[in-house]
Amino acid sequence: MKQKRSLSMPMDAQRITSREIANITGKPHKDVLKAIRAMEPAWEKECGRKFSLTSEMIRMPQGGVRMIPVFSLTKTESLFVATKFNDEARARLVLRWEQLEFEQAINEHLSHQPQPHLLLETERDILQRSDEIRQEQIATQNAPADGCMTTKELAELVDMSFGKLAKILVKEGLLIFRGHHYYLSENYSGMGLAQERVYQYYTLKGEVRKTTYPVWTRLGCQKILELVAE
Repeated sequence: MKQKRSLSMPMDAQRITSREIANITGKPHKDVLKAIRAMEPAWEKECGRKFSLTSEMIRMPQGGVRMIPVFSLTKTESLFVATKFNDEARARLVLRWEQLEFEQAINEHLSHQPQPHLLLETERDILQRSDEIRQEQIATQNAPADGCMTTKELAELVDMSFGKLAKILVKEGLLIFRGHHYYLSENYSGMGLAQERVYQYYTLKGEVRKTTYPVWTRLGCQKILELVAE
């Protein structure tokens, strides 16, 4: 007989409510509640606990307030529930968790600084440290892509411009061009041809943005070289 896995969690583990999930994913809160309740039995069977149910006060359109039931979920629980969502909704939830974890990392860093140092720390120092934390997170995310070659590096290897090689890969169906960026085609995902590498950049307004692009494994490089040689 399969045993339940009892998972413990820190008391200060970050949580997100079902209402927040509804706002992030653009789904009606009642649909999010329905999805959570539908998946709770499987979670309880595997983990030995139900999702945390609480309540939240909301303002009514005609005035007044009332209490409504909401679930309070950890990152793992919310991403488990999100497996029933579409790709865009899941992506928005993942990005929200990334933002929450980054904010927590900043707060933890600041809370561990001696008070006199905090008083002397300038806004520039804080921004620099924030950027360092982002870079550390990106380096961790990019670890699986270490040793892979970019499309530009491959283009130089075969004495071809990046644009020409990219057009060949789009024509052959390996890449798709969307929103000013190239992405690995879904037809070739999961085949070990490429890894995703995260790239951070700043807008003209100084806002931090991130995007991903494919880099090629040894197997992917071999396939591309065969395509070019044809």
